[in-house]
Formats: sequence, structure tokens, C-alpha cells
Amino acid sequence: MAAAAAARAWRLLRGSGPFFPLRKDQAAARRLGRPLDQRRLFSNSKILVELDASTGVAMMKMKSLPVNSLSLEFLTEFCISLEKLENDKACRGVILTSAIPQIFSAGLDITEMCGKTEEHYAEFWRAVQEMWLKLYGSSLVTIAAVNGSSPAGGCLMALSCDYRIMADDPKYKIGLNETRLGIVAPFWFKDTALNTVGHRATELSLQLGLLHSGPEALRIGLVDELVPEEKVLQAAAKAMGQWLAVPDHARQISKSLMRKLPMDRLLAHREDDTQNFVRFISRDSIQKSLQMYMERLKQKKG
Repeated sequence: MAAAAAARAWRLLRGSGPFFPLRKDQAAARRLGRPLDQRRLFSNSKILVELDASTGVAMMKMKSLPVNSLSLEFLTEFCISLEKLENDKACRGVILTSAIPQIFSAGLDITEMCGKTEEHYAEFWRAVQEMWLKLYGSSLVTIAAVNGSSPAGGCLMALSCDYRIMADDPKYKIGLNETRLGIVAPFWFKDTALNTVGHRATELSLQLGLLHSGPEALRIGLVDELVPEEKVLQAAAKAMGQWLAVPDHARQISKSLMRKLPMDRLLAHREDDTQNFVRFISRDSIQKSLQMYMERLKQKKG
């Protein structure tokens, strides 16, 4: 059963490029003798989603140029897309990946945290919280196909999934490196990492703002598999087949037992966490640090 599900999922992934045209999708469905409504496409400016109802597997491709930064708009569209899949009875699992070469997600959008009002900072942070609550607590099987670098908030997205497969390329890094920007990762970032890689690895990563290479990430358990980049989606399809071989209700309850406490902790302190973020990010010293960072980025681009 697992092998068959994996094979079907891989056929879906292999046939869908970053912007797979609907007409080609329909033609492929006809050739396979499959009803057209088995393949569902929906997209917005930030996310492309393709669901194959015959396998129960959806592909979410982040396509927010240039680096899939987690802007307020991106976070809103991401949550809407994931909620649609949660409410679709045909969907059992999601593979999250990037349509942009060499980058999974660059993390939180610095422009959302610099030179804005306190009201904007609060709205932005609530959107970050919502993204984590929906992804970390999803009833679906969630597999991150990390096909590029994934620092900070991008790492959080990968950590929030059930399983992580990373492309083996020395250029690609992953980690919670917020302290390098003078920013402190909140307690629920910490809890997510702690529950994945353990206390010591989390402490070193957070304090030093470490960005891990693929082999380092595999060694500490930050990712579960390291494969050649051209095989990332194939490996994700295979893993999905293994996860979907487990009865949904048993897996979902087990997942809830493992993840309920950190989610309840944020839900109980959500407004306090928001206000702490607003106070912190509004400090003159933090604003100056972020402005300097953005200036360095502009210089590099120049």
C-alpha cells in the first residue's frame, strides 16, 4: 500500500512544474483515463497548490519572489491555502516546497518589522503565529521538501512539518539564526526546535544563530533525509506513501498528543507574546540594527 501510494504521489510531482498549465494537466488526466476533477489547481500570488484527489496528496509551492520572504501577504495567503486543504476531504497529506531555485524560504520579511507602526507590527506577528499554529497543528501529513536555503522563519516552517527532506548542496543552509540580526526567537520557536533536536542542540543554535549545512542538519536531527537535489521530490513522495499507510485517525491523535502542549502554551499567551514582540521590535536599537541589515542587503544587490 505504501509503495503504491508513493508511486502515485511521485507521478503527480514529476508531472507538475512550478507553474503547470491547466490544459496540460487536463490532457494528462485524459490520457491516464482519470476524471478531470481528480486534479485540482488553485493559486494566488504567493502560493501554488495542486491536489490529486486520487492520491490524497497536495503540493504547495511557495512562489513569492525573490526569496519567499514571510511577508504579511504571504502569511495570509499561506494560511488560506492550507485551510482549504484541511477542509478538503480528499486531501490527506501536503508536500511543502519552493518554486524558486536555491531558496526554500528566507524567513521573516524584514521590511514588515522596520519603520512601521506598532499596529502593523502586531498584525504581522499575529499572522506569524497563525501560520505556525496551522502548520504545526495540521491534521494532514506535512512533509517539507527543502530544496534550497532555509534560515530563521524558513527553518521554523520546515520544523513545523512532520518530516523534512533536504537537498544535499554545500550552498544550502538551514537554522534559526535570529540572534545574528539582533532578534530573539520567541518561546514557541524554541519549543519547536527543542522538541525536534533536543536541548543542547537548540541552545547552541539559538544563542549562536547557527546556520547548519545539510550534513550537520542531518546529524542533529534537524532534517530527516539528505538527498541529491534532483531527487528531493521523489524522496518526499516515497516518504508520503509511508506516512499515508498509517490510518489517519491514529496518526492524527498521536500527533496531537505530541504537539498539544507547545500549541496550548502559545494560545494561552498569544496576546502577551504579540505585545512582547511589538515592544522589542519598536526599540530604537533594534530598528537601527534592522535598517543597517537592509542597507547591507542593498549593497550586496548593487
